[in-house]
Amino acid sequence: MVLTERDYQLIATIQDGLPLVSHPYAEVGRRLGIGEEEVICRIGKMQDEGIIKRLGVVVRHRELGYTANAMVVWDVPDEKMDEVGSQLGSQRCITLCYQRPRRLPDWPYNLFCMIHGFSRSAVLASIEQMVSKLELSNMARQVLFSGRRFKQRGGHYR
Repeated sequence: MVLTERDYQLIATIQDGLPLVSHPYAEVGRRLGIGEEEVICRIGKMQDEGIIKRLGVVVRHRELGYTANAMVVWDVPDEKMDEVGSQLGSQRCITLCYQRPRRLPDWPYNLFCMIHGFSRSAVLASIEQMVSKLELSNMARQVLFSGRRFKQRGGHYR
């Protein structure tokens, strides 16, 4: 796919976020002078071609009152990764769950789960409830609380 100037304009318009309106693609189209269907079609083609890898949501959790944020890192046996990853990823308290390679000998952890809470004690209680419910007490883990928030934004392409 050869990108047109219109495609570059579309990317520039959406890369800082979609408008918070009931029909965001229609609003993007209005800004660009094209229709909603054309916006959706162009984005779909760019996704199909791998130009846009994904569309996602950046949640500014502190603005919602979630001041305690922890990454829970797990050392999951490779043969149990799919099972444990699916179980953890389906928990209400988990907002992000993904696999990464271990970096032995210093870093044995290969599954990462983000939890946001209103307090550290609430986050720790959620973790303990989840560990008990999923019978993960024998699985090595660490809880890493965030010390500061970095700039949050989506990908920029140009």
